[in-house]
Amino acid sequence: MKVPASKLSRRKFLLAVGAGGVATAAVVAGKNPQAQPKKAEAVAGSKGYQLTEHVRKYYETTKV
Repeated sequence: MKVPASKLSRRKFLLAVGAGGVATAAVVAGKNPQAQPKKAEAVAGSKGYQLTEHVRKYYETTKV
């Protein structure tokens, strides 16, 4: 039985998937190159993240 010529081989399929992934990443990165995440600011009286002396000491110990 003959296999149709249009059927992709495994190598060509993986190459196409890889190229598609790279192209998608390039499009996403190129859409908004100036976007920077905003820094979270603590609100007085909030129960969320608080930068305390204990946390600062921990950050100091994690520096390489």
